[in-house]
Amino acid sequence: MIFDPEIYCTTAETRELDGNAPLTLAGAGLWAGVLSRGACLLDGSARPGQSGDILLGASPLTLTPQSDCHLVAVRLTGLCADAYLLSMGPTRWADGAACPGAAELIAQLHSGGNAALAYGLLCALGKADETARPLPPLVAEAVAAIRQNYMALYGVEELSEQLGVTKSHLVRAFKQEIGVPPGKYLTNVRIEAVKALLLSDEYNLEMIAGMTGFSGANYLCRVFKREVGVSPAAWRAAAAPLPAVPKLPPRSAEMFV
Repeated sequence: MIFDPEIYCTTAETRELDGNAPLTLAGAGLWAGVLSRGACLLDGSARPGQSGDILLGASPLTLTPQSDCHLVAVRLTGLCADAYLLSMGPTRWADGAACPGAAELIAQLHSGGNAALAYGLLCALGKADETARPLPPLVAEAVAAIRQNYMALYGVEELSEQLGVTKSHLVRAFKQEIGVPPGKYLTNVRIEAVKALLLSDEYNLEMIAGMTGFSGANYLCRVFKREVGVSPAAWRAAAAPLPAVPKLPPRSAEMFV
């Protein structure tokens, strides 16, 4: 073959979220998706996605529906997809209205498409980095304060005092923009931090609790199980990378000829 377009851009995988169960997108390349129903949180993004928004990012991407959701996503690989990722910046929800044709191309690729359609999608997403909707100043300040000080922040009352507004006003404005109350968002940020620390076996649960704003290991375990569905130990075991070199069996298990 003189020219192989799949070297530059192709669809490596498609996924679908339909309902309210969380979904994690993995694999190398660029994930692009369209949310056609509901509201959905995306780890690493302050604002939840709304119907019509375009998902953009590199794996792992964890999507947590806030209501009954429907999303289809495609994973693009190749030289052009890699170049897009290098200049894209952080994972985000983009305004679908500013990316004409992107939703239709994602739907076509999800049903089966070719390299030309995949490249066309990249072109349609060319200005997606310019379409993030800015948060109102109060909510933006609250999000920044939570992310910068989640390990020491006592709760929403302390946060509202820092921002000079009443607790009820902050909760109302925050939930309207983010989709969840600030207390829930604080918990989500802490859980993100816990997951990052669980990837290393350097820290035990008591240490992780102290580093992420939980009062102790027992409380951390209760909240983690409630939010994630499994215990921290089970999540750590499932997320741990396989060893590069298999461990040798104990001498008692060796076989001698």
